[in-house]
Amino acid sequence: MANWRLSMRNIREILRLRWEIGLRPRQIGRSCNISHNTVAKYELRARLAGLSWPLPEELDDGQLEALLFPPPSPLPIKGSRPVPDWEWIHKELRRPKVTLQLLWYEYKEQHPDGYQYSQFCDLFRRYAGKLDYCLRQEHRAGEKLFVDFSGQGIPVTDPETGEITYHTLFVAVWGASNYTYVEACLSEELPHWIKAHVRAFEYYGCLPHILVPDNTRTAVHKACRYEPELNPTYLEMARHYGLAVIPARSAKPKDKAKVETGVLIAERWILAALRNHTFFSLAEANQAIRALLARLNQKPFKKLPGSREELFLTLDQPAAKPLPVSPYEYSDWAKARVNIDYHIEVKGHYYSVPYNLIHEQVDVRLTSTTVEVLFKNRRVASHPRSYSKGKFTTVPEHRPPAHQKYLEWTPERILSWTQTIGPQTAQVAQEILKSKPHPEQGFRACLGLIRLGDRYSKERLEAACLRASQIKSFSYKSIKSILKTGLDQQPLAGVPDLPVLIHPHIRGKEYYQ
Repeated sequence: MANWRLSMRNIREILRLRWEIGLRPRQIGRSCNISHNTVAKYELRARLAGLSWPLPEELDDGQLEALLFPPPSPLPIKGSRPVPDWEWIHKELRRPKVTLQLLWYEYKEQHPDGYQYSQFCDLFRRYAGKLDYCLRQEHRAGEKLFVDFSGQGIPVTDPETGEITYHTLFVAVWGASNYTYVEACLSEELPHWIKAHVRAFEYYGCLPHILVPDNTRTAVHKACRYEPELNPTYLEMARHYGLAVIPARSAKPKDKAKVETGVLIAERWILAALRNHTFFSLAEANQAIRALLARLNQKPFKKLPGSREELFLTLDQPAAKPLPVSPYEYSDWAKARVNIDYHIEVKGHYYSVPYNLIHEQVDVRLTSTTVEVLFKNRRVASHPRSYSKGKFTTVPEHRPPAHQKYLEWTPERILSWTQTIGPQTAQVAQEILKSKPHPEQGFRACLGLIRLGDRYSKERLEAACLRASQIKSFSYKSIKSILKTGLDQQPLAGVPDLPVLIHPHIRGKEYYQ
């Protein structure tokens, strides 16, 4: 794959944000930390490939790559192209929901031989760069929710030791109404970050179209200009709620000025108001925060009519998205390599996957109850989660056919088969199984015993087993030696009982088990 291509997972995310959520290329570029020209390029490739959203479930990453990157075709012959009316395009872009890509589609319908999208955008940027105007950040109703942690925490005292622990505040602010949510979290780790989002959505009773977090590790898993990756758990949560994530640029606080102000207000109107209170649990602190939060959102603005709550009910809530039927269930993501025994190790436990994935790297999604294994974005195995370390969870269908046939054998089936040969053979087989720590370890010797009956006859095998029982030599090699030397056809003489020797240098068979 060429260096400029993105991973298939990032391309799927671009198509989801563009076709399902309807974001503009610039917004998608900010969400994925790539150029908006790159967004348009991949969308155009997808359209030319005849794709639409949602993508077919059976379409894995290899097939998607083949559709998006077919063999190159001859380049068209360049000629004179009509120049767009840049002044009209600049005016049209001020209208709601109008994007530069939509205007390019309309331009191409009138002029099929006109500029391609990348050059169209480049020429418009040159035109716009000559204009004397300033860009003012505007927040559409129901569009963005800004989220962040506060630097100052709330103290919680351990009732037994008296130790004081400071817990950080999670703050969420709507762009249009400034409607605020504040919650004290145990830490800034990923599980508490995700659960705070879920509780914020439940508090609001609706969803924004775009989440704007800080450029933190809990939101951005890998910062890279050409192939950035959102944290897999954060991305999965966004997909569950149908949201887009556009992280604020690093060292650009104006990108999230709303939540920066919200954090400052939360520290002044909530933390400062609770400075003389002593809390002995996080739940107790959040109960007091919730009461002050209601007062903050109902407090009238100084220079504007109404309050945060009133603006939220009239602006953000009507334009917001509804909540799904069930909230997001927190999950961890990990990568694992399939071992030669077609199992992967996850948190000390071993789970099976189809045997044809041996040596492949797979993605693993862990919830509190399940473990899902995905290969090339397709689920290949699912298990109930086990917290027993060193144990195995195996699905029989994941084994190779030869292993499945072998495991159909049980000690009862082995003994039943040897019983058809004769009681002496059955007794030897039983002794072989008893001598092993696990009966399965004696299956191979018992099967060899049965094959000796096919080779030398059942009668000779019975006689050999009788002789082996008398000398108490219960092994496949011993019986094979008896048959090979013909001892089974000789008269059976009584075997005298020998005295048992007791000596400190004689260890006995138990020593080696």
